[in-house]
Amino acid sequence: MKLDILAFGSHPDDVELSCSGTILKHISQGKKVGIIDLTRGELGTRGTASGRAKEAMAAAKILGVEFRENLEMEDGFFQNDKKNQLKVIQKIRRYKPDVVLANALSDRHPDHGRGAMLVADVCFLSGLIKIATKLNGKQQDAWRPKAVYHYIQYRKHKADFAVDISHFFEKKMESIKAFSSQFYKPGSTEPGTLISQKDFFDYIRTREKEYGQLIDAAYAEGYNVMEEYKGDILI
Repeated sequence: MKLDILAFGSHPDDVELSCSGTILKHISQGKKVGIIDLTRGELGTRGTASGRAKEAMAAAKILGVEFRENLEMEDGFFQNDKKNQLKVIQKIRRYKPDVVLANALSDRHPDHGRGAMLVADVCFLSGLIKIATKLNGKQQDAWRPKAVYHYIQYRKHKADFAVDISHFFEKKMESIKAFSSQFYKPGSTEPGTLISQKDFFDYIRTREKEYGQLIDAAYAEGYNVMEEYKGDILI
């Protein structure tokens, strides 16, 4: 399957929280989009890995993506090493995306920055013909995406560009709320987290409004671009 956009998240819900509006917008234009989560989020304070897997599939259905997969790397401890790079290279070569969306280059959760660099490195390595990978016993062709964009997460970085998601913001919020185990529940006895605070959805709305101001839109999602991928914006 050839994709237009492949979105990676270190954890299930990273994509929904950060770039799901962009995904919805491009699917509405007839583009093919897929999601790959690096970990199952098994170290998350609230909920369970199995529960989040079900929530992730429910969110994927809301977004209308072609597929959602999980590479089952170790939450909190996965490394940007050869073993994990080869896992991601195989996916890049299988789906041949023109654009890759990845975690923030730096953020409060160390998995986010580590996942960002893992995916960014792989997008280069995947284009090297002397790195051999196979799928179903067949040698894969090298493939290098045209662009890698890093969605902004909790830390409000200055955006290199922003994507207008005004018509898709409410659907974005619906996809986020599919991860109900992670967010505020009246009377819950589970430990509190940053994103389980009662006003967390207000934060998301405010963040997207602020990035919208950059491009005179009601709501937008912000992105950063590493130097080697700066040029014409493809989304």
